[in-house]
Amino acid sequence: MHFDKDTIVALATAPGTAAIAVIRLSGTSAFDICNSVFTDKNGFPKKLSLQKSHKLHYGWICSDNSLIDEVIISIFKAPHSYTGENTVEISCHGSVFIQQKIIQVLINSGARPAKAGEFTLRAFLNRKLDLPQAEAVADLIASDSQASHLLALNQMRGGVSQKINTFRQQLIHFASLIELELDFNEEDIEFANRSDLKQLVGDLQNEIQPIILSFKEGDVLKNGIPIAIVGKPNVGKSTLLNALLDEEKAIVSPIPGTTRDAIEDEIIIEGVRFRFIDTAGIRNTTDEIESIGVSKTFQKIKHASVVIYMFDVMEITPDELLQSISELNVKQILVVGNKIDCLNGTELTKKFIDRIPEIIYISAKQRINIHQISNRLTELYSIDVINKNDTVLTNARHFEALKKTSTALERVNNGLNSNLTGDLLAADIRNALLHIGEITGEITTDDLLENIFNKFCIGK
Repeated sequence: MHFDKDTIVALATAPGTAAIAVIRLSGTSAFDICNSVFTDKNGFPKKLSLQKSHKLHYGWICSDNSLIDEVIISIFKAPHSYTGENTVEISCHGSVFIQQKIIQVLINSGARPAKAGEFTLRAFLNRKLDLPQAEAVADLIASDSQASHLLALNQMRGGVSQKINTFRQQLIHFASLIELELDFNEEDIEFANRSDLKQLVGDLQNEIQPIILSFKEGDVLKNGIPIAIVGKPNVGKSTLLNALLDEEKAIVSPIPGTTRDAIEDEIIIEGVRFRFIDTAGIRNTTDEIESIGVSKTFQKIKHASVVIYMFDVMEITPDELLQSISELNVKQILVVGNKIDCLNGTELTKKFIDRIPEIIYISAKQRINIHQISNRLTELYSIDVINKNDTVLTNARHFEALKKTSTALERVNNGLNSNLTGDLLAADIRNALLHIGEITGEITTDDLLENIFNKFCIGK
């Protein structure tokens, strides 16, 4: 692929006024360009290319004999830099005018503005990062919870890459042996032991499948766990949402059917982001707008990771409750009985606790036992799963490629069972290697790289 050798420049810190801003310059001419505008504290030019790498230099940025700002310059010599190229980072005062002026002076001296993600793209092309690690950089920048931070950090440190590269090397070994067999076709020599290959394919499938299955959990941990609060009208769903969020997010009214559209908001509990969705009450109605709201409720139930089914302990019998729960037909459900402040403990025990002990009993209005819901959710979705497993999959592209890899390996296995010839086995192994290579970036296209790195911020 064509590798643009231009020296690029961009603001590396967030745009806007701040105490300090950092401007990053990377490329073969980075030192020469910076030399042309930088002087030491006494006003003398400083030959940066002759200085030691990873050192700080204090001085001034100047243009046409005019001082622009007092700065600290960090130099990183290739290949020992983020991009693998000569890199300069200029720490200046955070005035927007100063930032723009310095960048413009550097552009006038031979740099060009960096594209979105171009510094990380260069790091990938210079093999400082593989593709999953490069993608993890964007995830790390975007992380807004402990869970999403840990997932991105594990991937950036190579958690996924190490596993995938191990699979790839094992397959390459057998692929090369089978390709060698094809060169000795007429001699009928078998270099690749078919039993060993079958064992390898089985072992790889056993390792790949848990990683594929981890995507569902990894994706929601990264993007927020969707929790749908459902139930009949006027059971306190909106009051519960307000209690969980500790703010008056949803309108609360004694009139049934007040909530007609889904209301969403997020909170972080024990490092995990949960996305709570207050829904319209489930009931038969002739009101056209409310009917649309009820229809949306069932859509939210379908896409939720957990459903909180809420009921009024005063208005339902245990048999009716069990019937309502079974009709929802969801895998992960928390059953919450509300308005316990309206019943004494003896009545509650006789009516529900003796028959359905796993129910969480609360008063949303009085905010009694709300913490029990939070505790149950963190039991279901904990960052411990990330700490125990560094190969939790969070990237949809990796997920699709691994599924295709698994399908190709299944074809290899079927071919071995059917005693297929080496050329057909080799084709299926090459197909598996193709999809593994797409994950790590060993096999890629300009379109794929553009799609990935265009999502980065400029300066990273």
